[in-house]
Formats: sequence, C-alpha cells, structure tokens
Amino acid sequence: MIFPAAEREPDATALRDGVRRRSWAELDDRVRRMAGFLRDEAGLEPGDHLALLLPNRIEGVEALLGGIFAGLWVTPINWQLAPDEVAYVLRDSGARLVVTDDGFAGHADAVPAEAVRVGDELEMVLARASDAPFDPDGPVGGNMIYTSGTTGRPKGVKRARPASLGAALAGWRAYGKRVGLDGSGPHLVTGPLYHAAPLMFAVYDQVNGAPVSLMPRWDAADCLVRLAEEAVAHTHLVPTMFVRLLRLPEDVRARFQAPALRLVLHGAAPVSPSLKRRMLDWWGPVLVEYWGATEGGVTTLVDSEEWLAHPGTVGRPLPGFEVWAADERGQRLPPGEPGLLWARHGSQERVFEYHGDPEKTAGAHPEPGVFSIGDVGQVDPEGRVFLSDRASNTIISGGVNIYPAEIEHVLAEHPAVADVGVFGIPDEEWGESVKAAVELGPGHGPSPELAAEILAFARARLARYKVPRSIDFEDELPRDTTGKLYVRRLRDRYWRGRDRNI
Repeated sequence: MIFPAAEREPDATALRDGVRRRSWAELDDRVRRMAGFLRDEAGLEPGDHLALLLPNRIEGVEALLGGIFAGLWVTPINWQLAPDEVAYVLRDSGARLVVTDDGFAGHADAVPAEAVRVGDELEMVLARASDAPFDPDGPVGGNMIYTSGTTGRPKGVKRARPASLGAALAGWRAYGKRVGLDGSGPHLVTGPLYHAAPLMFAVYDQVNGAPVSLMPRWDAADCLVRLAEEAVAHTHLVPTMFVRLLRLPEDVRARFQAPALRLVLHGAAPVSPSLKRRMLDWWGPVLVEYWGATEGGVTTLVDSEEWLAHPGTVGRPLPGFEVWAADERGQRLPPGEPGLLWARHGSQERVFEYHGDPEKTAGAHPEPGVFSIGDVGQVDPEGRVFLSDRASNTIISGGVNIYPAEIEHVLAEHPAVADVGVFGIPDEEWGESVKAAVELGPGHGPSPELAAEILAFARARLARYKVPRSIDFEDELPRDTTGKLYVRRLRDRYWRGRDRNI
C-alpha cells in the first residue's frame, strides 16, 4: 500500500476538491492504475517526461503520483501561461504525454505531444489499466517544476532522486515530519498545484496520513470557511494571501475560529514584519516560516516564538544543511555581514540540475553539495539566516548595493500602501536610482500629495540613499500566485532600448 490509511480506514476521505472525492482505498488503487496506464498503454519508460495541464482537481494528484511511481519526470504546467508559453514548456521538457482537461484543450492541441483528458477518456483508460502493486525496489521518478521566469525564460528543475520507490516514500515521510507535516490532521491546499510548495507539502502530509482538500482557486473568505469547517490542521500560505485575509471585513475576521489549526507554513516570497505580526496577533503562534526554493527545497525553518524574538529571520538550517554568506570572490563572510547566501547539503553532491542546461547546473554547484539560489542575506552568530533580497534584484547606485526588499518592508508600513515593489531605473549620474511601484489600499487614490507623504515616511525610516526618488501608482502589481513580483514587467518600461539592464 502507498498509503497506510488505505488499510486502516479504506472508506475514509483521502482527497477532495469540492466536486470530487476519493477514499483512501480509491486513491491507492487509482495511483497504481495511473502508473500502469502510463507504463503499459502510453508506453512511457523510466526517465521519460509527463506533463500535467490541470486546475486544482484530484486527478492532478493522482497523475503526479502515478507518474513518479512509474519512474517518470512529471511537470505540472502553470495554467495561467499563454499558449505559446505552455508550448515552450512542453517542448523544453520533452513531454511525451500531457494529462489535461477540456478547459485547456487549445493549449494541449497546439503542441507536439499526445494528450489524455480527464473525464470519460481518463476513466476508460484507468478502468483497463493494471492495478499491480508497486515494487519498492523499482525506479522512481520526480517532479520537474519550472521556475517562475520572473527574470527570464523558465527552466525545469530536477531535484536529486532517491534510488528506489521505497526510498522515495521513506524520504517523503521523514521530510514531512521534519517540517511539521506529520499527517496528524487534514491538510488544505490553498495555492495552485503547479507550484512546488503547495504541491509537495500536500504530498508529504498525505503519505504520512493526512486527508487533503484542494481549493480550486484562492479566495480569502472561502479559505476561512474551509479552515474552520474542515477542522484543518496544516496548510501553506504566501504573504499575498496574508494581505488578502487581513483585508476581509473586521466582523468576518472576528468570527473566525479554527482551533484545530496547528501549522501554517509560509514562504516563497518576503514578508514584512508588520504584516506577519498582524497575522500572529490574529491567528496565534501557528506560523512557521521557511526559506528555500524549487531547487533545494526547504533549507531553513523558524517557528513563531523564535521569529518574535528575532524578527525578520527565516530561521536556522535544517539538519544536514549548512548556510553561509560569501563576498564577490566567494570568500566566507563573518556573522552579520551580508553577501550571497550559499548552502551545503550534507549527503547529496548535486542537489538539483537545470533540465538541458549543464552549464547553469555546474555554475550553481561550485563544489559537491554546495549550491546557491541567488539570495543575498546574512547569518547571525547563532546561525539564523536573514534575507536582504534576490541578487538579481540588487540596485547598484553610485557603486553602492541597495536591496529592494528592505525598502519594500518599510513602505508597506504606510497605511495607504496595500502592496509595493521597488526596483532600479536608469540614472545618468548614479547608474541606477530607486523607483517604487505602489498599489494603494481601499479608500486611497493616487495623487502627488500622497506620493510626497509616502516618500517622507520612507525618509524618516531609511538612509537617504535608499529612499525612492519617485513613485509609480499601479492599479495592481504583477505577482504570480505564490506572491513573487514580476519585476521585469515594472523595470522593462524604463530599460527598453538600452544596451544594458543594470
């Protein structure tokens, strides 16, 4: 059995999406049949590539697990991409088969890959597929998630695979327990399954015994209802979701009670200390922040109590990891000095690879087990990591490095600011100058007076060279569903036509 609960409570709910439901026995059976179909009828072999172009529905989880257990690389595709972007991912991944539904038929038909659609077609092939048990010593695949592409063409990321299916299941269960996903209660998926964090956190919890509930799309009010009514124990949120939750009417927030909620993992994007404190005041000490990426998974972790004692930290490294900051020459920096953050995995020589790009892979691993994902920060004497920003976001003004995240956190404190992004724009004298793009909250309208007020607010809290020279008011900042800001969409209008972009 893949899921021990399939023997203990076969008829209990294992997976649901608001429309469909699977019991533990059904889920176990369908994952085996999915693997059988992919292997026997579709003719995919270990190491081949499978793509999923699906909304948050239970067949996506079944196809992911069936594909991995058949030894395949499985790529869930961002269904918000334009057709040509979907085509790029399918071509680049080399997917031999796409599992999709009628809502995305136009995307799938436009690319050179066969497709099977959920619904009658998928049910027919599963009905005749083998339900043979998995061989724990057999080969295992993995997910190949594409990076968000906020600064360029996305790349497929392949994490190191265990030697066998049995080793993979054991590793997932241990990893889940390490980050608090011990299967001890229902798990709510709030984000899209094409992102690594909501997808794999749900998988880790489920293989430990947690029933999983999928939100078809994010909605703040619906999230509160589900957390309460489904007695959710574990979930994952991103800072943008915190903002949306805190914007709900005061009476709605006051009525919310979820005594079963014990763990809210959050990460994927920086969170301002003021925003996190407001969530802690409301929900209590259930927030656990992590730092990591698609490439290396969770690297550091911090619970609410330690964060309140050391605001801004993303925690200490998990067992088996070491983290340090280095200068431009790669030399380690003393505690408290900011630099490019590096991590070392204690047991893996190559933690991940970029699909089809050995040069980029090698550049990310200068030594066995050592890798960087491009974040800048510092490590304090006790080993706590504090982030400054992405290295690619760094503004260089007059030869001085300026980190936008620090400025964003300050501007987010202003009562009129609902969301903010900071980036560099061309400056003939300084090379780059600091620009802020601001999304205003309800009841506030753009005006020169408000811009001046926000800048004065920043001047009272930041060194002069960090204060934005000007503000653009935007109707809505371009963020993806994990809360990552598409900086290029803001920067490119200023750098277009130039022979450099920094």
